[in-house]
Amino acid sequence: MQLNEYNCFLNTLSNDKRLQIIDFLRKEPKRVTEIYKGLGFEQSTTSRHLICLQNCGFVFVKPNGQERVYSLNKQTILPLLKLMDKHTHKYCKNLCECGENAKKNEGTLAHAKV
Repeated sequence: MQLNEYNCFLNTLSNDKRLQIIDFLRKEPKRVTEIYKGLGFEQSTTSRHLICLQNCGFVFVKPNGQERVYSLNKQTILPLLKLMDKHTHKYCKNLCECGENAKKNEGTLAHAKV
């Protein structure tokens, strides 16, 4: 197991804005303007997240005149998303409970240490 690479990969996925961009690109490639307007993000924020996604191979970019068109990596990321969908629908029905329980446990542990 290559922890540094896994951490990089999972950190890329753990950002809400990047996940929204990934989801937005699932059906078809889109221009930067379509992405930031469609998601309601600032253009600079969108560009920053797209660079991160591109650097980690989640998306590819093709110049189209003055604009750039982004698409998901169909070879690895799209199948991974389908697998994640399958897994979460089967095993993660109470997603919020996991996060809430973790927060409660952190508070309990922090309080117990005092």
